Amino acid sequence: MPYADPMVGTKAPPSLLYMVKQVELVVRSHLDDLVRPAGITALQYTSLTVLERHDGLSAAQLARDSFVTAQSIADLVRSLENRGLVRRERNPRNRRELLILLTDEGRELLTRYAEPMRDLEERMLRDLTAHQADQFRQALSKAWHALS
Repeated sequence: MPYADPMVGTKAPPSLLYMVKQVELVVRSHLDDLVRPAGITALQYTSLTVLERHDGLSAAQLARDSFVTAQSIADLVRSLENRGLVRRERNPRNRRELLILLTDEGRELLTRYAEPMRDLEERMLRDLTAHQADQFRQALSKAWHALS
C-alpha cells in the first residue's frame, strides 16, 4: 500500500496527534500483511503478545492492554481459542472469572513471527541512531502515561 508522507507539501507541520495516527495506521497495515499467512489479524497478534508478557489475564484486562473494546474482546478471544492459540480457565481466586492463557501453539506462533516483527521495527527506526530510537521509545511512553 503506497504511503504519503504527511510532511511533504505542507506549510506548517501536522499535529503530533495526526502523525501518531499515521504511524499507527502504517504499522497496522504492515502487521496485518505479516500475520495474514497465519490466519490472524494484527489485533489478534497484539493480544497474543500481551499474553506473552502477562499470561492469565481476564478478558477486561486483555481488552485494555490490547487496545480493543470490552465488547470486541469476546469475539477476538473466541477466534484465538478456536485456533488453539489461547485457552480459558477459571481463576482459582475468583471462580466466576475466566482467565485467558497462551497455549503452546500460541507461543510457537509468536516465536515464528519474532524475527519478522523485529525486522519491521528495525525498518521503522532505520533512519534513527540508537540514541534517537531510545529517546523516541521514552517519549512515546511518556506521552502514553500522560494520557492514561
